[in-house]
Amino acid sequence: MIGEMKKFQRALLAWYDKNRRDLPWRIPFSRPARGSCPTTPHPYQVLLSEAMLQQTQVATVIPYFHRFLARFPTLSDLASADQQEVLRLWQGLGYYSRARNLHACAQKVMTDHDGEIPSEVDALLNLPGIGRYTAGAIASLAYDRRAPILDGNVMRVLCRIDQIETDPRERAIQARLWSRAKEILPQRRVGDFNSALMELGAMVCTPKNPQCPVCPVNQHCQAAASGIQDRIPIPKKSKPIPRHVRYVLCIRHSQHFLIEQRPSKGRWGGMWQFKTLQATKPRLTTSQLKAHLGLTVSPPRRLGVIRHSLTHRHYEFDAYEANLLSHRTIGQVWVTLGELDSYPLSKPQLSIAKLLKVGPV
Repeated sequence: MIGEMKKFQRALLAWYDKNRRDLPWRIPFSRPARGSCPTTPHPYQVLLSEAMLQQTQVATVIPYFHRFLARFPTLSDLASADQQEVLRLWQGLGYYSRARNLHACAQKVMTDHDGEIPSEVDALLNLPGIGRYTAGAIASLAYDRRAPILDGNVMRVLCRIDQIETDPRERAIQARLWSRAKEILPQRRVGDFNSALMELGAMVCTPKNPQCPVCPVNQHCQAAASGIQDRIPIPKKSKPIPRHVRYVLCIRHSQHFLIEQRPSKGRWGGMWQFKTLQATKPRLTTSQLKAHLGLTVSPPRRLGVIRHSLTHRHYEFDAYEANLLSHRTIGQVWVTLGELDSYPLSKPQLSIAKLLKVGPV
């Protein structure tokens, strides 16, 4: 029920100009002169921020964004970096495939596009880790191309405006929303308009208790007119979340601990960890250790349990410490707790390292 399109576009952009958040990947606001091209942020900063913001809150991303730009001020700097350093800087932000894809994307841009991030959606979609939303975000925010976007915030705004009462995750509804997101784009200030849609969803048209009385496009919203905005979009059907238990063994040799690198692909790919085993019994035993490790160690001493929840699964890391009794350390990586700072570790492994410093709980 958008109604007069130009009125809707003007109202949303006027609200955005007055209320947008001051974020480090946005340029300071200045109203463009009539007939001039809008000023856009640097494509590299858009790429970096969009990679970090996937499934992560703005407040969490800001310090990581600053640290990344300080260490890798240009796309070339990122492309030439060692992946381990990239993962180390990403440590704690989660969803580490984003960091690996970002690194691979920077390298591909350097080799295939002479270091210039493409401005067209089709070319962007051929880069590692770039999907339809991210391609549209880069094309519109960095180059003011007339490219739509559809993230969670925009989806919610459009569902309420058009009073879509079916599941927005269905393929047909997704296609309808993408079409709608393209239809409402203005001819100018496309990047600002897309940012305004996201900002509206983040600040006003929130998942719970939307602030309809102060919404700049309230009069264009069919769900608000019907009084059912709180029920749109319909919630995702919940599924049981599986629990995965792992044993983590911190093997000590003098002041050093054994660590291993995870496979390059999969969860926490390419990162480091203490020796981690799938749990098959309620408590880790010495016989299990000997069978799995090929090393002789003292009876394990329990440190505590670290619980870590992701979107689709829960983890429990049952942590133990044991001393190495054999002396076969060739081909293995042994580090002190201080040296661990040079290795990218997942949040659960960082928590286990803290247990080693403070003792069992």
